Amino acid sequence: MFRLDPEHTLRPVRAGDGAALVRAYAVNRAHLAPWEPARSEEFFTEAWQERDVRRTVDEAQTGRSIRFVVTERDGRIVGRTNLNGIVRGPFLSGDLGYWIAADAMRRGLATRAVTAVLEHARDSMGLHRVQAATLLHNAASQRVLAANGFTRIGIAPRYLEIAGEWQDHVLFQRLLEERITAPSERP
Repeated sequence: MFRLDPEHTLRPVRAGDGAALVRAYAVNRAHLAPWEPARSEEFFTEAWQERDVRRTVDEAQTGRSIRFVVTERDGRIVGRTNLNGIVRGPFLSGDLGYWIAADAMRRGLATRAVTAVLEHARDSMGLHRVQAATLLHNAASQRVLAANGFTRIGIAPRYLEIAGEWQDHVLFQRLLEERITAPSERP
């Protein structure tokens, strides 16, 4: 578990998180819709979320991914940060994704959560590189990546199907041999 600030923590997803996740997704459904794949109605059920939690926990145990939730003091989930598609061997890389609830934005939570995940990826998982992709017009997400030392590496046409359409994305990478500094430590 990582303390992001006095009110928020970042912890791995765990069994039993399904109900809290469905509440977080339901409240933020319209907020997240432009930035995520189209979701079925089943996605917004506790049963679906708990099945996904079990899969997530299994994948973390095999080292293929690790997914975190951002929680408030009362346990309410106000965000997620995922490190997916982890590849070992000479690549030692993973793909980063994240979101923050509409009512928790503009507090630096995403930036601090990404910092914590990068440190975990380097120190606990031994990864060399983390990649992230944003929609071309997602300036807020691009600011989070820039604050965490990501470098823009190109444009990927029709990269992911988001909001029901294949959309172009900007690709970024962060090499983890470089020192990871918290945003408050930067000049």
